[in-house]
Amino acid sequence: MNQEMRNAVWAYIDAHRDEILAMWKDFVDTRSDATDKARADVMAHKLAAVLEEIGCTVTLTDVGERNGLALEAVLGAERPGKPVLFTGHYDVVPLKGEHPFSIDEEGRAHGLGCLDMKGGVVMSIWIAKALTAAGWAQRPIRFIYVGDEENGHQWGKTKEFLVQHGGGGVCAFNMETGLVSDAICTGRKGTGQAEITVHGVAAHSGNDFTSGRSAVTELVSKIPAIEALTNLDANTTVAVTTIQGGTVTNSIPPVASCIVDLRFGGLAERERVLKALEEICAKQTVPDTTTELDIREFMAPFDSTGGVAELAAFVAETSRLCGLGEMGGTVFLGGGSDAGFIQRAGTPVICSIGVRGQYNHSDREYALVESMFQRAKLLACVVLRIDEYEAR
Repeated sequence: MNQEMRNAVWAYIDAHRDEILAMWKDFVDTRSDATDKARADVMAHKLAAVLEEIGCTVTLTDVGERNGLALEAVLGAERPGKPVLFTGHYDVVPLKGEHPFSIDEEGRAHGLGCLDMKGGVVMSIWIAKALTAAGWAQRPIRFIYVGDEENGHQWGKTKEFLVQHGGGGVCAFNMETGLVSDAICTGRKGTGQAEITVHGVAAHSGNDFTSGRSAVTELVSKIPAIEALTNLDANTTVAVTTIQGGTVTNSIPPVASCIVDLRFGGLAERERVLKALEEICAKQTVPDTTTELDIREFMAPFDSTGGVAELAAFVAETSRLCGLGEMGGTVFLGGGSDAGFIQRAGTPVICSIGVRGQYNHSDREYALVESMFQRAKLLACVVLRIDEYEAR
């Protein structure tokens, strides 16, 4: 690593602490609820303006009438090499009341989204600014931020946007909530739902019993096999959560349905479960019944394959080399994130690398202020060494 450039980057970050905190406050105080497209879009336009100001070419994409705009920005598109990606979301989980930005006497930032994940968004901007100020221009930097992550990207086409634009990078940092333990997230569960609908044949349950084909009986016969797909050792759970069936109390039920909650422990687990569900639904126990399977995937599974483990190790190594100490190892988290879609696009990515803190999605949410500057310095150093990472 070029020590002179590293020193320049760190000095820039230290010299702009007040401006970094001011942007953090501004972003947090710009309410961007995942359930309110109008509010989310205001934040998207504000973020776009900030990125244009630092020299990015910015594109905002409408991904759905209920979804916040998706943003892609590129700094130095003309530069050679694969880009470094910063990814994540700018929407927040809505809470009642006002939750403005503040910093307490213990050096903790508070406010809705200060941790999840406007702190990480702010950090990525200032990393780019610091690298530019130090004269680094070796390859492009690409930002991908979306406005409906906290809704699981329902209704719109954000998942497709992430896969389409998340590929081609040398590496990516998903700027989600950093852990107090300083661990790096290299795996998360994928999430989704399966709706299974069985069609049978209605018949009077007293006068014409033998003509009926019970959809309820067929559905219930499938449930043990469905729930047997759970593999706790692989962090995969498959749970039938709601059931509906029948039409009237004196008829063989012609229809029955259930919702299955799906949590995948990795890419291979996703493929295993979805294939097995198709096979279960294709088999009949009650003659003349048919079964429909509708899969709704919310968050893609994320695991340590495809260069993820190597990237995490490189970041930890960089932390030691730069004098920032040991990282807290790696961790698998149960909650979903967009890292899985970036991985699906083919770019090695690590997650939960933004500001560190606790209690997302609650009025107790806080972020450690010093972690804003420490993590910014760390990731800037990783970018300064990125040619070495790519060579490995």
